[in-house]
Amino acid sequence: MEADASDKKVGGLDQAELKELTELKARDREVRAHEAAHQAAGGQYAGAMSFSYQRGPDGAQYAVGGEVSIDISPVNGNPQATIEKMRVVRSAAMAPAEPSGQDRAVAAQAMQIMLQAQSELASEGESSSPSSKDSANDTNEASGVSPATDDAQESVSAQSPRSVEQARTAYQSVAGFGSGLDSPGDGFLPISV
Repeated sequence: MEADASDKKVGGLDQAELKELTELKARDREVRAHEAAHQAAGGQYAGAMSFSYQRGPDGAQYAVGGEVSIDISPVNGNPQATIEKMRVVRSAAMAPAEPSGQDRAVAAQAMQIMLQAQSELASEGESSSPSSKDSANDTNEASGVSPATDDAQESVSAQSPRSVEQARTAYQSVAGFGSGLDSPGDGFLPISV
């Protein structure tokens, strides 16, 4: 009796099971690479990778989803440190070759927090004397902050508080953040596939 091509078994698996196994293995590699990119770029602010698994036709477990938590809480009392931290967080969120919707949302929230910190920094600059403003610029140059950041801070400080708030509200609207989508109280958000 001749067997149909689709009924042939390779290693105890039929063609459909082999196809599923190939897809699961590819997904597993993709998920692990995605989460490793988040973790590597997030450095000290990234948590451990966690995965959700699916059992393959060969009985092995394959990662089909995953996440890395990342600390998005601002640095209390230090807007400049918050700006630097949010740059790392944003970079971590966008590190994979194909960022997910959740990745993009975390990056947008990091940008929102960064803008708030820049606004705080600009407010501090307005209330300080010219000599302390010069020392702040010296600090920025020493820490490697680009001139574009200084320009952005000056343009924010030149705007009225109302226009800064309108810009923040517009950004939140475009980024998909509203009052109901605030971060959890612990300051960590998952970056996931």
